[in-house]
Amino acid sequence: MFLWFHKFGSPPHFYRIAGKWLPWLGVTFGLLLIAGLYGGLIYAPADYQQGESFRIIYIHVPAAWMSLFVYMVMAFCGVVIIVWRMKLAEVVLISSAPIGASFTFLALATGSLWGKPMWGAWWVWDARLTSELILLFLYLGVIGLHSAIDDKRIASRAVAILAIVGVVNIPIIHYSVEWWNTLHQGPTVTKFDKPSIDMRMLIPLLIMALAFKIYYVMALFQSCRAELLRRERNSKWVEELSGSN
Repeated sequence: MFLWFHKFGSPPHFYRIAGKWLPWLGVTFGLLLIAGLYGGLIYAPADYQQGESFRIIYIHVPAAWMSLFVYMVMAFCGVVIIVWRMKLAEVVLISSAPIGASFTFLALATGSLWGKPMWGAWWVWDARLTSELILLFLYLGVIGLHSAIDDKRIASRAVAILAIVGVVNIPIIHYSVEWWNTLHQGPTVTKFDKPSIDMRMLIPLLIMALAFKIYYVMALFQSCRAELLRRERNSKWVEELSGSN
């Protein structure tokens, strides 16, 4: 297992493997997206209170889940960078930041569109919304800090520390609806006893969540490959790659 992990962390090996996986990831994402959208927009029944407007859940909820998941990946990479100084972890961390920021912005935007008919306002300083907005600022902070430091090895260690410190916001986002009196609805899918959502609504939601995860991996691989080429442009394996093309 350790040998596989060490080999996968090799930039040239990762570049080749990611390139082979990308077409399959693209096909898988497309199929899941079609199935999820069909299930959510056509198969799932209308909500008894919110009517058809609830269907924004199939974009909003997976985007919100991914905003937390991507940041956890970044925090894990931050630990790897601090402890083992693995170059690929640096690439994954900084490549994940724009993707995670996009998911967070999408969650906030769709949440605002959903909140207008439900709450009568585009935005309220609700505990869940405010902590999610802080998460967006953390993503932008990682991107900005990395861009501001010319030495990318030093920049990677700096953003690793920021990512690790910022992870304290993740449980705040997750438990905010339970810890404070908030307008945001409580958990429906992640309840330990039984999800309080019709299975015809739940299954398309889980399919969309999986589609978003596949999209993240696909976008991450593409971004990492580009970042590796930029960082390793003077290395022998990149020169050989350029020569073969």
